[in-house]
Amino acid sequence: MEGDACAGVARQLIAVGRVFYSRNWVLGSSGNFSAIASREPFRLVITASGAQKGALSARDFLQLDQDGETPDASQQPSAETAIHRAIIAERGAGAVLHTHSVWATILSDAYAASGGLAIEGFEMLKGLSQVRTHQHLEWLPILENSQDYVALSRQVSQVLRGKPRVHGVLLRRHGLYAWGEDIHEAKRHVEVFEFLFEVLGHQLSLPKTLERHSRGNSFHS
Repeated sequence: MEGDACAGVARQLIAVGRVFYSRNWVLGSSGNFSAIASREPFRLVITASGAQKGALSARDFLQLDQDGETPDASQQPSAETAIHRAIIAERGAGAVLHTHSVWATILSDAYAASGGLAIEGFEMLKGLSQVRTHQHLEWLPILENSQDYVALSRQVSQVLRGKPRVHGVLLRRHGLYAWGEDIHEAKRHVEVFEFLFEVLGHQLSLPKTLERHSRGNSFHS
């Protein structure tokens, strides 16, 4: 990893990977992280393809220039690099973090027919940038997953242009993309969303749980 700025970004993303892995958000080789180390000249630090996020080292990152080229031909960037670049271009983001949690996978499938997930009324929403009240309604678009990441990145760009205030995007049965002006903000946004996903996921299963509990109480009464 060349350059102090790039090395510093890599160290921060290594720390993010350890935290996210410990929370079961990036198991296996899932997920990918990127952050801008420099805008002039443009340098994007991103995880290499197949890197295990809970055990990242400096060798698991590479640098991309404005054209998406890397000076190290021995490494391959994540296949989803095009999505990172689309988000950065549309949002001016300084960091993009992608997770594959259980609840994001479940909810992205459960609400796919609606085209998105509406989250409203939770105090935790105030952790998102520019949100000042729990009464905020956050619309989280859901896109169909695809292995054609170039085409998928175009869809992401289109969604972000149409929904300029969203803080994240879900891919169906895949995971969350969230971003921020820097790594710290992007990490906070992921934490907010993943907390809310778990809450909403439990709410989906709560009626069945209460019904079973009620039947059990009736049986023993």
